[in-house]
Formats: sequence, structure tokens, C-alpha cells
Amino acid sequence: MMKTDEWLPLVDLDGQITGKARRSEVHGNPRLMHPVVHCLVFNQAGLLLLQLRSSSKDVQPGRWDTSVGGHVGLEESPAAAVVREVQEELGIVAQAQEISFLYRYVMRSSIETELVHTYVMTHEGPFVPEPNEIDELRFWSRSDIEAALGASIFTPNFEEEYARCSAALTMRSAGT
Repeated sequence: MMKTDEWLPLVDLDGQITGKARRSEVHGNPRLMHPVVHCLVFNQAGLLLLQLRSSSKDVQPGRWDTSVGGHVGLEESPAAAVVREVQEELGIVAQAQEISFLYRYVMRSSIETELVHTYVMTHEGPFVPEPNEIDELRFWSRSDIEAALGASIFTPNFEEEYARCSAALTMRSAGT
């Protein structure tokens, strides 16, 4: 569920907390780096679940994005945040050991700077998408994703994420 103006931690490049700010502040000031989590959800066939961001979202509405994405809360670890976000956005009650850490990187845009912690899991569904966050869920093959890159279908963040995780997609992809 979207929290309209929650407090978020501010972090340095190492992920150390340096302060806090309101969501409305970090989404308008790229100097305020805040931590987020992404989870790439694959099915057994190697297809990647993507979410169509709700048309009511304030950032990148109506674009396809990473399976799960969300802010890390105050006094919350990225590992705890990803478990919470998977449940909130997809309705999956997952255990921490079902979700594996892949990497961390900085994503900068004209409106914000995020320290992204990316995780991966395998799940077949069923999924219960959070209607305030997600308009649609769909599994995509690697070839379908690559055919749509650069066409303003995906969020810029997902396109950067996809470039970073292509090795993982190659290992998992049977549906190309």
C-alpha cells in the first residue's frame, strides 16, 4: 500500500544511514539518496514477472517495471524490506531464505537518487497484485523484453536493471 508522505532513510554509497527525509522530498531532490529494494521474480520456465505500474503512481505511471520495487523504511534492513514488499505488492508470503541477494547499485534520475538492492526469487503464483501499485502483472520472455527495450514501454530504472541482470536472465531463461 502506498504511503503518501512517509519518512525514509537517507544513505551514503555504502548504505550507511546519514539522516531521514519525507518521501515527497526524496522524489524531488536527487541529492537525497534513499535505499530501495527490487525483486526479480522468475517462474520455473525462466520467464520474468513484470508489473505495469498503476496509472495513479507519481513516478513512471503506466510503464512496465521490475517485479517488485519499494522503499526501505526507517530502521528496516533491505532484506526485511524486500520480504515486506513481495507480500504487499504480490500477495506472496515468502521466507527470507526464498529470496536471494544479487547486487546493489545507484540509480540516478532527474528527480531522485536511489541505492537499489536487487534480489531474486522463483515463484509460480498465484499473485494478488496491490491495486494502488499495480495495474497488471505478466511474465515476459527475454526476447519479448529485448524487443521492447528503448520504446518507452519500460521504466528507465527497469531498463538499467535489465542490463545489469542479463547474466542472471541468461542462466534462468528457458522461455526465449
